[in-house]
Amino acid sequence: MGQPPTRILFVCMGNICRSPAAEGIMNHLLRRENLQEQFVCDSAGTIGYHRGSPPDERMQLAAQKRGIRLTGSARQFERADFERFDLILTMDRQNYWDVLALDPDNRYQHKVKMMGEFCRRYSQKEVPDPYYGGAAGFELVLDLLTDACEGLLAELRQSPTQTF
Repeated sequence: MGQPPTRILFVCMGNICRSPAAEGIMNHLLRRENLQEQFVCDSAGTIGYHRGSPPDERMQLAAQKRGIRLTGSARQFERADFERFDLILTMDRQNYWDVLALDPDNRYQHKVKMMGEFCRRYSQKEVPDPYYGGAAGFELVLDLLTDACEGLLAELRQSPTQTF
C-alpha cells in the first residue's frame, strides 16, 4: 500500500478569488504531471462572508482563458483543518496571522506557510487581493499563483515524504 496523499489547503480571506485560483492551478499542474493521486487540494477563507458561493466570476473567466477550471464553493477555515491538512498556504500576511490565531499553542505553525515563499520568478511574497480591482489584478494573481504552484510542486517532487 502506498503513501497517503499529501493534503494541501490554500487560504485567502473570502475563498472566492485567490485560494480557489491556487487550488485550480495546482490541480491543473497535478493532472498535467499525472500526480493527482499523490495530492489532495482544497481551499478556504479566513472569513465566512462568502460561505457557499462559487469562485468569483472574474477570476473564473481569467483562469478559463488559461485553460484552468475553478470549482467548489467558499468555506471558512476551521481549527480541524490543522489536523486534516499537511500544508496550509496563505495568500498574504493577514491571512497567515488569522490562521495562526486559531493555533494559540503553536502546535501547527510548522504547517502554515505563505504561498509567495514558493515563487521562483516573482519576488513578491504576498498575493494581492484582486476583488476590488480590475482585470489586470486577476491576471497578476494568476501569474503569481502559477509561479508559486510550480515552485511548490518542484519542491514536493524533490522530497515527496517531506513533513511540514
